[in-house]
Amino acid sequence: MSIQAKHSLRAGVVAIAPVILLAALSYHPYLPGRLPNTDALVAEVTADPTRWGVVHLASGVASAVLAVAFLAIRSHLQELGEDRWSAAALPFVVIGSTLYAMLPAMEFAPLAASETGGDVGAAQDALIPWFIPLLIAAAVTFAVGMVGFAISVSRSGLLSPLLTWVVVVALLVMALSRVVPLSAVQFYVHGVAALVAMLPVAYSMWKHPTTSVPAPRVP
Repeated sequence: MSIQAKHSLRAGVVAIAPVILLAALSYHPYLPGRLPNTDALVAEVTADPTRWGVVHLASGVASAVLAVAFLAIRSHLQELGEDRWSAAALPFVVIGSTLYAMLPAMEFAPLAASETGGDVGAAQDALIPWFIPLLIAAAVTFAVGMVGFAISVSRSGLLSPLLTWVVVVALLVMALSRVVPLSAVQFYVHGVAALVAMLPVAYSMWKHPTTSVPAPRVP
């Protein structure tokens, strides 16, 4: 594979990942109030079980694609000479994304209860002791990864100073939005922040496939 083709493939993954993520999260039914809101969830699952199933399947896929996108970003940053912060951040992003993908998988339990005539609310309440610690672990792990990538991007010379500032802020918003227990933040703010953070990076990866910065010498 040529250098241009390799970088175009990486850039394509980085560009499509936030689009899939935002589409999946935007399709999720809005749940008012503090999450988890069992009453609102019961109403949404009962009203449209197909949508509930599709959106949670899509959310799991989006989380996996997001992890692949950050793997591509890490590879590009390494070629630019930034081999410290991105290397440290990548495992946290992958683990955080994997843990996060388990959350929509758990949400098939109330769907199964609805489809079989069971108690949807009781099924959701039974998940909460497992759901909340997993959500916190996924959020904290992912946030550490986002901070690492924010530092990496700021030091890599990948983007102009203005775009670097925009991307860094967006990455930090992605980190913070995972821990705020509100639908509007976890779904919409998180998805938009991913789009703002990753599209400029994808464009730079596609536009400047051979740009490199010498790796720092080790004393």
